[in-house]
Amino acid sequence: MSERNIRVEPVTGDAVEDQEVEIVERKGLGHPDSICDGIAEHVSQALANAYLETVGKVLHFNTDETQLVAGNSAPAYGGGDVVDPIYILVVGRATKYYACEETGEEYIIPAESIALRAAREYLAENFEDLDLETDVIVDVKLGEGSGDLQNVFGEDGAEVPMANDTSFGVGHAPLSETEQIVYNTERRLVEEFDGDYLGTDIKVMGKREGDQIDVTVAAAMVDEHLTDIDAYQAAVAEVEAFVADLATSYTDREVEVYVNTADNIEKEAVYLTTTGTSAEQGDDGSVGRGNRANGLITPNRSMSMEATSGKNPVNHIGKIYNLLSTRIAAAVYDEVDGVREVRIRLLSQIGQPIDNPHVADASLVTEDGVEVGDVEAEVAAIVDRELADVTSVTEDVIDGKLPTF
Repeated sequence: MSERNIRVEPVTGDAVEDQEVEIVERKGLGHPDSICDGIAEHVSQALANAYLETVGKVLHFNTDETQLVAGNSAPAYGGGDVVDPIYILVVGRATKYYACEETGEEYIIPAESIALRAAREYLAENFEDLDLETDVIVDVKLGEGSGDLQNVFGEDGAEVPMANDTSFGVGHAPLSETEQIVYNTERRLVEEFDGDYLGTDIKVMGKREGDQIDVTVAAAMVDEHLTDIDAYQAAVAEVEAFVADLATSYTDREVEVYVNTADNIEKEAVYLTTTGTSAEQGDDGSVGRGNRANGLITPNRSMSMEATSGKNPVNHIGKIYNLLSTRIAAAVYDEVDGVREVRIRLLSQIGQPIDNPHVADASLVTEDGVEVGDVEAEVAAIVDRELADVTSVTEDVIDGKLPTF
């Protein structure tokens, strides 16, 4: 019998698929908020690995306040210019000096240089239409962490880290049909779509009313690869057809696809960019203003407002519990017969072991003929098992195996 405080109860209200209206959003890789998320998380991984290589353990840091100030551009068919560069500021806290009590050795960690290198590396790997020499300025300001949080972080000898905050994480499974369409529209456009003119800033909004799903896509087009307004319109039509086709992989419901609905073709006022992201002109960004830890924004579901990207992966509940609750929800849905939908909520107390939350709540929608009591013990056992393995989340995050946005 587990000593952890695990509760299993019925969900209040209808399953999401039974609700009359469902809204789902995803901000793509090149959206300014997602750019900040991606840089913050890549910097986080770089710092964690640097600490491991230097002192043998991850030291206190957070880079979850990264900001983007939009530039200014003059896009034009055949290729325009970035007039004022995008400005990115990696902001946070990091340990820059460490003295080992056991050996007496002292270490100086060049945290800001590590962060700058990681940020530019992330941009180079993901945004081929962005000229790192002229289109973007990357700056880093990392202060030291507060003493009390550093002390909570560094509980030497403890097998399981202590929570850095009294906070919560939430996850759900399975993804609804609308959620699957929205998530995979952006991902598959980036990974599979054959068209150099498509930028990385792809925002997808899904709306389901009854059995009608509308998918609205805002897709930044890259001017260098388009010759005129006719080529632009053809590109939009190709994106629309691609999305309409992929939607059939996830639903038998009726789906309507709309691409770049703000365009005014007569005035040739269209979503044309030089770099493939709206960050080049007027659209600022911040960590945590976009997708939740599962890659979606889902107002029909319970959500945490915590920014997941950039937080330290050792004991920051805003990161660990959002990722862990999503993992637990998927495990419950996959392993327990008769569960139609599951929501997991994990609440911590600052200073307490992260494998022993203040409460772990599993809320279920079960299939007809199945009562929550029929599966309660099985669900609780899975929650208990995954909590006991909470430190694997840290390892997977540092290794880049768990996306955070």
